[in-house]
This record gives sequence, C-alpha cells and structure tokens, in this order.
Amino acid sequence: QVQLVESGGGSVQPGGSLRLSCAASRSISSISIMGWYRQAPGKQRELVARITSGGNTNYADSVKGRFTISRDNAKNTVYLQMNSLKPEDTAVYYCNALYSGWNWGQGTQVTVSS
Repeated sequence: QVQLVESGGGSVQPGGSLRLSCAASRSISSISIMGWYRQAPGKQRELVARITSGGNTNYADSVKGRFTISRDNAKNTVYLQMNSLKPEDTAVYYCNALYSGWNWGQGTQVTVSS
C-alpha cells in the first residue's frame, strides 16, 4: 500500500490558477499509474488526468489544454497544474495510485468562484 497526501487546494477566481501536489509515502518510480480525480457535490467521481510510469498522460476532455499532470520521482510527488479555472472545476480533488490495488488520498477542496 501507499499513503497519499494532497495539498494545494483553495479558493480562486475564474481564470485563475492552482497547483495541486500529491505526496506519496514511498517511491513512485515503481507505481505504474498515478492520477487525479474529482468529485463535485451531487456528482460521481470522475477522472481528471493520469500519468504512467513512462510519462504517458491522458486527460478528461473538459480539462484538456488547461490542466497538466506531471510527476517528480525524486520527490515522490505528482502535480496537477490547473490554469484558466472555471466555476465548473469546483470539486474535491483526489490523488490515486495503482500499487497493490488502488490507493486514494483524503482529497483537497478546489473552489472557483467570483
């Protein structure tokens, strides 16, 4: 298992930016897939972006061109850079990792509002 701790959430105005971080309790170089999901009130949890150990990425259509996922194996951390934020991006964002099953962080709130 791996413990994941998210940080970097907060409140921002539309058009603003935030960078989320997900710190893992072990080396992530051997973790095949790490990703970010989000869940808005009354909605199902949905994939935002994910990255493989080889650096391949994929994104939800709703965030393409605005969000960027990256991983720093030396720091055991995965990032989600979020630009041009919209009110519909408001949600709790969760980090996950595929390592002996799916592992989840506790989530971090992102609120986009004027």
